[in-house]
Amino acid sequence: QVQLVESGGGLVQAGGSLRLSCAVSGSIFSINNMGWYRQAPGEQRELVAAIRSGGSNYYADSVKGRFTISRDNAKNTVDLQMNNLKPEDTAVYYCKISASGSNYWGQGTQVTVSS
Repeated sequence: QVQLVESGGGLVQAGGSLRLSCAVSGSIFSINNMGWYRQAPGEQRELVAAIRSGGSNYYADSVKGRFTISRDNAKNTVDLQMNNLKPEDTAVYYCKISASGSNYWGQGTQVTVSS
């Protein structure tokens, strides 16, 4: 059974930084895409950043220049470094991976940015 465990969320003031980490465990052959989504109250879940197995990445316009996604294929982890955080970044952040034709989600970690 594949499990994703996120960590690193919390409360931070505007302009501050947080680093989210997602560790993948279980029986999995190879991971294609890894990404971070977020969902604010009353909003739809949105893709924040993603990284392919080859290393190419994607960022939502709202986080470009502030967030950096990285992955460690040997450890099956994906991190999201978030700098210059804004109150509108407040949301539950979810890790998602795609592997062997299936998608797997983490349980989410709360990020709250105070003004």
